[in-house]
Amino acid sequence: MSRTRPINCIVPPYILEKLLDSENTEVRKSALDTLLVTARLQGERTVRASFSGAAAPGDGRRTVFDCEQREFLADAVLVRPEDGPEADDPSVNRAFDALGLTRDFYKEVFQRNSIDGHGMRLDAYVHYGFQVNNAYWDGRQMLFGDGDGRELGDLTKSQTVASHEMAHGVTDHTAGFEYHNQSGALNESMSDVFGSLVEQWSLKQTAEEADWLIGAEVWTPGIAGDALRSMKNPGHAFDNPKFGKDPQPDRMSRFVHMPDNKPGDFGAVHYNSGIPNKAFYLTAVRIGEFAYGAAGTLWYEALKASSAEDGFQDFAGTTFHKAGELFGAGSPEQSAVLSAWQEVEVPITGVPTGVARVRSFAVNGNGGARREDAAAALNRQIGTLNDKVTGLAQEVAALKGTR
Repeated sequence: MSRTRPINCIVPPYILEKLLDSENTEVRKSALDTLLVTARLQGERTVRASFSGAAAPGDGRRTVFDCEQREFLADAVLVRPEDGPEADDPSVNRAFDALGLTRDFYKEVFQRNSIDGHGMRLDAYVHYGFQVNNAYWDGRQMLFGDGDGRELGDLTKSQTVASHEMAHGVTDHTAGFEYHNQSGALNESMSDVFGSLVEQWSLKQTAEEADWLIGAEVWTPGIAGDALRSMKNPGHAFDNPKFGKDPQPDRMSRFVHMPDNKPGDFGAVHYNSGIPNKAFYLTAVRIGEFAYGAAGTLWYEALKASSAEDGFQDFAGTTFHKAGELFGAGSPEQSAVLSAWQEVEVPITGVPTGVARVRSFAVNGNGGARREDAAAALNRQIGTLNDKVTGLAQEVAALKGTR
């Protein structure tokens, strides 16, 4: 059954709830106002969803508006169109550049024409509301709050924030992962994956060089080295007396169970996205070089091939088979995918556990011929497995033909 998609925002509910407990009156007020704004935006998105029709194509043209700390977009002032000069306001220029980097990334890396694949225009609104502690993708455009200036800074200062939010639009126009339980966690994870990849692409960083942090520039400006989330180490993005420890799990044995409703984060989607996030990180570093190359292509093709209610095991299987299609059965890329999902305790349907054990040795063993022999054995096993799956599919098709 189709569900109304909640408003997408970068700062998860568990952080806003912590902000409500702040000793600082202004921080508490900003957190409460942010929660109220989010609820209102959700209502507006629900109303829009009842009308058919897609956003008008515009070859990915950018337009930035200034809300002047108001919340009604109709009152916003146009401050920078695609062909206009730089603005005097750094927030305007940062938003403009973030839209452009995200658009150009999808065009150059995946040959995708803007968010919807058909040249969707890109609109952004800065200074949205008064000290709003969030950035939003409302289904059509980006909204950037200024933050409270203490625990959260101006949300335009983080490329991963902007690209994360716009990636929700890409998911909307591809797999359309339903925003609850495991499919909702995949929805959030896709945004972290592509949000990080846009930044890595812009900086030309390898998978090893990247920090894999989401929102590091805006979260707790006074505390160095933390972030809203860490794809490399879910559960370790932050740990301080004010906000406690990052609650994201990094494997299925630590999966967070919460009610599938708004107070329960729709089945803990912002928590459990840490599991597929870690799987992508592991895949990327094991393939090596640039994560937006082979690993990013695998995830993007899997996203396009997925269905709205797919869970972790479904998506894991899709990435594994896409790796076989794109790089060959038993290829190093397919082996990296397999070992990554096995490490976060998500099995690939039809893959024997023995294959996972061989891969574990290949990844963690020490050098020389023994490691190469283990990898070669793994590749042979995967190739044999693929042959068996293909043969079985042919037998099933033949049996159906005789009925």
